[in-house]
Amino acid sequence: MKVTMMALEYPPNIYGGVGIHLKYLTKALLKFMEVEVRTIGSEPPTKIDGVPVKYFSPWKAMGDVKERHGKVLETLSLCLALVAEPIDGEIVHTHTWYTNLAGLYAKKLYGKKLLATVHSLEPLRPWKAEQIGSGYNLSVWMEKTGLEECDRIIAVSEEMKKDIQEVYGIPGNRISVIHNGIDIEKYRKQENEGLLRNLGVRKPYILFVGRLTRQKGIFELVEAMKEVRATLVLVTGKPDTPEIEGELAVKLKGMENIIWLNRMLSETEIIALYSSARLFVCPSIYEPFGIINLEAMACGAPVVASAVGGIKEVIQDGKNGVLVEPGNVEALAEAINRVLADDELRERLIVEGRRRAEEFAWERIARKTYLLYREVLGA
Repeated sequence: MKVTMMALEYPPNIYGGVGIHLKYLTKALLKFMEVEVRTIGSEPPTKIDGVPVKYFSPWKAMGDVKERHGKVLETLSLCLALVAEPIDGEIVHTHTWYTNLAGLYAKKLYGKKLLATVHSLEPLRPWKAEQIGSGYNLSVWMEKTGLEECDRIIAVSEEMKKDIQEVYGIPGNRISVIHNGIDIEKYRKQENEGLLRNLGVRKPYILFVGRLTRQKGIFELVEAMKEVRATLVLVTGKPDTPEIEGELAVKLKGMENIIWLNRMLSETEIIALYSSARLFVCPSIYEPFGIINLEAMACGAPVVASAVGGIKEVIQDGKNGVLVEPGNVEALAEAINRVLADDELRERLIVEGRRRAEEFAWERIARKTYLLYREVLGA
């Protein structure tokens, strides 16, 4: 059995949770079957961690479109490029709206079984219109049309499954829930004082890691820090737009208790930050799963997170983390202060957090995915 995975991001080109998901899932699936990845790029075919990777480029003419919707037109051309070369496996598996339409093309052209993992839904991220303008209407259409053609959809949480049913009207019997996972051997407590010094970070501190997007609740966290007597290390990746990056820069002026690391860090650096953090905060407004919380928990950082989406399926409030109402600045500040002040609570969250993270090992996730492939094929 062979699966062709299609995604916009794949190592080393990772800017969010989807890229991390694909990095570990594809490697773990090799224990059960053949895997091929198709992604954006102009490099020659290669292997990454044993996984064959092929790169495809969107039409060059799309790069000349200066309007915000140009990125979506470029994605439409990428979806065509991804299927120009014949597919020899039995299954095509797409990830996010960037490749959902490519999956539909592959099904029609080559008669393949089609699956898609839904990591988020475009209609539930209205702030995307800031990033891609009227192209947002097209991204929603691409996502919906691709998902409707799937032989099976994988939702990364029960909440995500409900959202798919409600937003697109897709029957529940066509949706299977398989959670995200974590490399529990790589993500464990590994303090590194030298790396912290290189990053300009001194203990004690609390930590945020995530993309620079309104979805992640960054602005609410910055507001909450006005009521917290502690240092926040704010690690942000790729911004949705230059405007939101500038907006955050203005908000941080005069906030002496916030250290902003505005760049992508290596896994080693992130693990070191998790491992020495007194607390990790995930204040997301929308979060279908949230791998980031598992990473922090696995590295011994107690977690305060929003009670939203798949986070509620990972964190049990008061047992292995603390949950707060999304968007509630006062509740967020109160929860942060409470955990910082209560050593007994912190220690309990650290122990139970690691225990919970171990339940999401990637080999388990890959096995469930492989068995679902067999089911779809009738094998």
